[in-house]
Parts: sequence; structure tokens; C-alpha cells
Amino acid sequence: MGKLNVTILRYLTRDDFRVLTAIEMGMKNHELVPASLAAQIANLRYGGVHKLLKELCKHRLLSYERGKHYDGYRLTNAGYDYLALKVLAQRGTIASFGNQIGVGKESNIYIVADDGGNSVCLKLHRLGRTCFRNIKGKRDYHQHRKSASWLYLSRISATREYAYMKALFDRGFPVPKPIDLNRHCVVMELVEGGPLCGVYAIDDVESLYDELMNLIVKLGNHGVIHGDFNEFNIMIINSGKPILIDFPQMISTEHVDAKTYFERDVNCVRDFFKRRFAYESELYPTFEDISREDCIDVEIKASGLTKQMEKDLLREIGMIEVEDEELDEECKESMEEVNQGTDTAGEISYLQLQVEDTVRNEFTCISKESFIDAEINIKRNLVPLSKDDIVAEGIENMDIASKPVKGVINEKSHDLNAKHKEDIIDSHLTAETFDSEDEQVGREKFSDSRSMYSNTTAATIAPEVIKKKVKVALQKREDREKSRRILVKGEANAVTRVRRENRDTIKQSTGIWGWE
Repeated sequence: MGKLNVTILRYLTRDDFRVLTAIEMGMKNHELVPASLAAQIANLRYGGVHKLLKELCKHRLLSYERGKHYDGYRLTNAGYDYLALKVLAQRGTIASFGNQIGVGKESNIYIVADDGGNSVCLKLHRLGRTCFRNIKGKRDYHQHRKSASWLYLSRISATREYAYMKALFDRGFPVPKPIDLNRHCVVMELVEGGPLCGVYAIDDVESLYDELMNLIVKLGNHGVIHGDFNEFNIMIINSGKPILIDFPQMISTEHVDAKTYFERDVNCVRDFFKRRFAYESELYPTFEDISREDCIDVEIKASGLTKQMEKDLLREIGMIEVEDEELDEECKESMEEVNQGTDTAGEISYLQLQVEDTVRNEFTCISKESFIDAEINIKRNLVPLSKDDIVAEGIENMDIASKPVKGVINEKSHDLNAKHKEDIIDSHLTAETFDSEDEQVGREKFSDSRSMYSNTTAATIAPEVIKKKVKVALQKREDREKSRRILVKGEANAVTRVRRENRDTIKQSTGIWGWE
């Protein structure tokens, strides 16, 4: 079996993960993410981002594709794996990586170890394989969407499996213990055993058959149907007890086709025991044998369950009734979360904040000197600083810098660096910041007070005015940057390439039409 190569993971820098995260954020609204957009989301210089993108493509963590209308980068399965493994490694869930121990139509399974050296199981969801692409017909992952990337659908599948596994484990079902989840990776307890399809001899066939049938009914009593209850998803441990795995396809007992799926699970077990052990029993459960005891489907929001069904089920089993107003508020909150970041004006800023939160590489100014040094580096394009950092961390320091210096200033003692710092402080109070003539006169007085002798400590301009004007200037600067069109320049422009091809086609076809 294959093995996921994680050697490069230890050599990737923080900026590499910033770029990978930026491509991931950009793929929410783009099939191919242009390099300029990735640089804006990652909040890094374009030249540096281009070099990082080239290296990541070399290691096949990203792929560069030439589309019909524009060119850009796409996150590969390996890049998505690295993002998830990095987070799990930081949490201490995974410390070492082993070989692949299983493969399915929609997942790869590996054996890994945590910080304590304990072996655990890692499941990577891989939706989009040739053998399993009818997602719309078999799953409701798309919901209202017309299309979605395979990486996003894999993430939804992993989230559902972890939620089902945790709910079943808390209720005492024979399932692996869920440990952690990130993106499309699920970390669970390692089952010491093998699948039922590899077992050819059992001491007590009747008891195992009864136990599996009772497990199907117990799942139905809790409101869910496995949907793929067969010999490949049942593990037999050394003691002979069955352990149930693979839960992304589970549905609610209120689903339209719930009876069909329930009967299919029962028939899968019956056919296997008849084929493998020559055992056939006339006793088997039916869909009418289900008696509702719990609402796992309501808790997980399983497939085939509407909001009205949820309220009816909660009222039927005597749980606290959910009011319509509370449901409406939850719907509004969920819609706000979905629509967050889709506004064109603030989309880049929203994605930048997500990258900052993911990578945790926020730049913080703690004093006036560090704030001024950061401004110098910004002018030299060395250190990227966001608007929120300047407003939150630098405004108090601007108040301090706006006060005249107490005592006599010796101009000869100022070095070149101090001169740059004074220029930067004055640059915040330029004509771009002040709009009226009175404010311009106040700026001139303020700039003159810095170079004359003074024994007072009173500020020439109120701190509130400085804060307001600095915010206005930063907002104008941000609006100017957003107005620039995000296009790939030069030979890499897809539109230019298409036009050139059209011109060549026209030139080659002149002989056909008799043109000269």
C-alpha cells in the first residue's frame, strides 16, 4: 500500500502555510486563484508570494492551471493534507506518521501516533474518485449549491462522520472513540482487529448474527440508519465483538427512503451470513420494529429531516420544545455566517482576517519606537501591517508623538534614523489627512512646534482629531488598493493569449476565403 509523503512538512515555513491558507480561502469564490489575489489575502509582497507559489507547485502542494478566461492556482489534495496535518501536529494529536492500512472508495486510512507514542487511526476523506462521483444522487452535501469543490465536499463528509461517531460513542454504541477533527481529517481510536469480510470461521455464528441485527434496530430506535451496514464496515476485534465504522452516509429514520435503506442493511447481513457461513435465519427485523427512543438525527441534523419534523420529534419524546423564534434566529445566524465575506467591498479584508487567525502571525506594536520602526519598514515594503494593527496599536502612540518635546532639542544629536521617524510622524498629518484650511494651518503650527524650543506639554491638536483623521486616511488608502483590477500581467494573461490565438487563426484562414 502507498504512504503519504510528509517529509516536506517539517521544512515548510510560516509564510508557506500563509500562502496555502490564502489559496484555500480564495477557492471559496474562485475555481483558480490568481497570484495577485493570493498575495492580497496572504498580506505578503507579490514578488515573495510568487517565489513561494513556485516552490509549493514544485512539491505538488499547489497546481498551476491555465484557464479559458484567467490563469491561477489550485490547492491539491496533498496541500490540503498538509494544512490539516499541521494543525493536528500543533495540537499534539499527531506526532509521527505511519503506513496506509486501508483504502476505500472515498477515504484513505493511515496509522499514526500521538505525543505519548500511542497508535491512533487517521482517516483522510477523498471524495471525487472515479469510482464514487455521484454525490448529488447519493448524498445531500450540495444542498442549495449547484456545484462545489471536492475538497469542500470531503470536509463536509469528515465533519458529519465525526459528529455521528461522537454522538454514538457517547450513547454506548460499539464505535471507535473519536479523538480530533480538522478539515477532511478524522482522528479516531485504532481498532485492533480486522473487517468481517476477512473472517472465515466464527465460534458462535448465531450470537454474532443476533448482535448485528440488534445493532441495526438500536440505531433505528435512536433515529438513524447506517445506510452501508455490510461486512466491509464491521470490524471484529480479538474478543469476537463487532465494531461499527464508516458513518458519512447515515440518514434519519424520517427520510423518504428510510425503509429502503433499512431493509438493504438487513439484507446485506443476511446475504453475507448465508454466503460465508451457510447460516440463514427466518428471524430478522423490519422497519416497523423501530421504536423511537432518542433523537440523534435531530442532534446531528441528519439527511431527510426538516425543521417541522425536528419540532414534532422533540415534542413527541417529551423533550423541551423548540420555539419558532429561536429557530428563526438560528437560521438568521447561519445565513449571516454563510454570507459573511461575500461582500465585494470587504471580501479581501475578511479573507485576510481569516488567514491571520489561522496562521496566528499578527504583528503587534508595543511602543512608540516600534510603531515608528514599523512605519519605516512599510515605506520600504519590508513588513506588512494591516489597518486594524495601525489603528488599534499605533493610535495611542500617535497621541504621545503629537506632544511637543519638553526641554531643548539638540539637532546635531539626531541621527539619520531619528530623522526618518520625524518624517513618518509628520507624514500622518499631510494635506491628504486634513481637508479644511483651518486644519491645514493647525498642521503647520504643529510641524513648527516640533523644531522650536518648548517647555509645555500641551498637545497642539486634540487626540480625538488625530485618531479620526488617521482612520480616514487609512480608509482612503484601502479604497484605492481595492479599486485596482486583479489581473495577471504580461504573457500570463489568459485573455491576451486567447486574442493572440484568434488572430493567428484568422491569418491562417485567409487563403480559404480568398482574402489577401
